[in-house]
Amino acid sequence: MKETTKILMDEHENILRLADALEKECNALKNGKDVDNKFFMDAVDFIRNYADKFHHAKEEDILFKEMCSNENQKKLHCNPVEQMLYEHNLGRDFVKGLEQGINENDKRKIIENAQGYAQLIREHIFKEDNILYPMADEVLNEKIQKSMLIRFKEAERQRAKDKKRCLGFLDNL
Repeated sequence: MKETTKILMDEHENILRLADALEKECNALKNGKDVDNKFFMDAVDFIRNYADKFHHAKEEDILFKEMCSNENQKKLHCNPVEQMLYEHNLGRDFVKGLEQGINENDKRKIIENAQGYAQLIREHIFKEDNILYPMADEVLNEKIQKSMLIRFKEAERQRAKDKKRCLGFLDNL
């Protein structure tokens, strides 16, 4: 495993912790608990700022672009990037639906979208960790890996405050 894919996989662990928390909260809602708007708004903030702007920025703006370059595309027997981008957008749709449910005080919509996101993200992360990242490690040479690592660190520097806030939310669950 290369350092770049290890960084992404470590970030996946945090996103999976959120998926666990969403599922737990949805189960409580199904058992009669009142909606905890603060929890769900914080979850939306986490997804948008950590999963999307912090993590997906590295995938979409750096890793996926490298994998789709003409030079690297030729080395792949298939390229799952298009499917991964599609799933990122599905996740964003669930987050919009979750936010609408919160704003409309619609418990059913909250549960539906929170559970949909959690299920999608689990399957998505499994594919990236077990298919996409090993492919990337195989086709992206050391020079590209070093360049990506520099860009990853710059992306992290730019979003350091969001990362700290979002991980603080997770730690307080």
